[in-house]
Amino acid sequence: MRIGVDVGGTNTDAVLMNGATVVAWTKQPTSADVGTGVAAAITAVLGDARVAPGAIASVMIGTTHFTNALVERSRLDRVGILRLASPSGEALPPMTGWPEALAGQIDARTYLLPGGFEFDGREIAPLDPAAIRAAARELRDAGIDSIAISSVFAPVNPAMEDRAAALVAEEHPDARITVSHTLGRIGFIERENATILNAALGSLATHVVASFERALAEIGIDAPLYLSQNDGTLISAARAAAYPVLTIGSGPTNSMRGAAFLSGVRDAIVLDVGGTTTDIGVLANGFPRESSVAVDIGGVRINFRMPDILALGLGGGTRIHLDPALYGTDAIDADDLRVGPDSVGFRITEQAWLFGGATLTTSDVAVAAGRAEFGDPALLPPLSDAVRDAVWARMQAMLEEAVDRMKTSRGDVLLLAVGGGNFLVPDTLRGAARVVRPRHAAVANAVGAAIAQVGAQVEQVVSYEREPRATALDRLRAEAVAQAIAAGGIPDSVEIVEMDEVYLTYLPGRAAQVRVRAVADLAGTPALVAHAH
Repeated sequence: MRIGVDVGGTNTDAVLMNGATVVAWTKQPTSADVGTGVAAAITAVLGDARVAPGAIASVMIGTTHFTNALVERSRLDRVGILRLASPSGEALPPMTGWPEALAGQIDARTYLLPGGFEFDGREIAPLDPAAIRAAARELRDAGIDSIAISSVFAPVNPAMEDRAAALVAEEHPDARITVSHTLGRIGFIERENATILNAALGSLATHVVASFERALAEIGIDAPLYLSQNDGTLISAARAAAYPVLTIGSGPTNSMRGAAFLSGVRDAIVLDVGGTTTDIGVLANGFPRESSVAVDIGGVRINFRMPDILALGLGGGTRIHLDPALYGTDAIDADDLRVGPDSVGFRITEQAWLFGGATLTTSDVAVAAGRAEFGDPALLPPLSDAVRDAVWARMQAMLEEAVDRMKTSRGDVLLLAVGGGNFLVPDTLRGAARVVRPRHAAVANAVGAAIAQVGAQVEQVVSYEREPRATALDRLRAEAVAQAIAAGGIPDSVEIVEMDEVYLTYLPGRAAQVRVRAVADLAGTPALVAHAH
């Protein structure tokens, strides 16, 4: 048996699964101290199913803590930045264009040092070990333990970053070091940005992972802990503590993987409706479609793998902006009505009409229209049929436009509606072949965490003049398979799910950037087979 948990800003959802069956599920309030809410959710599902903690083989957790820290500009470390790119790489300093509040919170100390490579592998300038050692000592004496090291074209040749990291570790043994080639792709600024963000999240990541581990120990669960990452696969708790940015997009990704599992559908558009937003993504072969462009996180551009998600300001707590004097009118002008994007969020039980408040929300309108049943309908204001239908039509138009933006072809597509607010998605939408609401849709995010597989990704720039193409591709496939097995995957279940090959015309020797991704079922747990309801 395994437990999946998804820690959101409002609720912490948990499911207990026995093989492919959801045995128990719950929604609990998210706690400020992280661990309490997780412990409450896990305790609830164990109690409901009358299952002993010792029966749990593994625990998978997805969390928004790191995303929230960046958006809220809180709980971030000071960072020491070593950029190995001088003299040519000094025109644009690190963190250029960052939001002022975020840059101020990180309060980085920057060192522009000789090093880096040209696009063809030639050195820009030789590494200066003495300068790196001096920078490390200064950072140590200043009490800055989080260090980000970046070098031009490090994905082509990581040697300088690795050498610099070794030198820093000798002078500053307590340093948490992030090197850019382990995170991003060739684009230097975006890769450096991701490295700085990862370094800034270091202390928080250590604290969050320790809180999860402590919560499991207090409950009596002695099982491996995994965290879900941006591409829908799992990483160990130790790796998540070292690379927290790899989990930033895990919330919507978990919902999409859960939707695919619960419905048995591998290709569709998923609408994950929460209290504040609807996250819309595309399932391709059972996994979220990755963004092919740089992604903006908290106002900072990054270029490591992230799901291609469109966040729409429409959720169960979204405010309906309409003059109360017009609630009973027979017709309203389009200019009189606005839906969102602001939301009452977790205060819906205090502020929405359904619960005795005086704020008109999408949930109020859905209940009035007979699309959902909760709260006290007797508390609703007297909405005319025309007003109710106008608001519902506006919400439907918002969803239709968003789905259109995510489609890659003109034909109708299958839609999967999940999340606690999935009642906002009508049974028919223009552009949709049909709308499917799988069983347990409200906790699809926790199901996605529970059924996640371990994964591995190998990305490398190769020269087909030095190594035959077939040999290089076989080598990278074998490397991805080996990494998936090393991460805990069952050897017989390893599958190559994606392989990208992009020729780099500006590099000599018929060079190409090759990316291979492998997934595998987790060792020690039963194989999970998606099933339709």
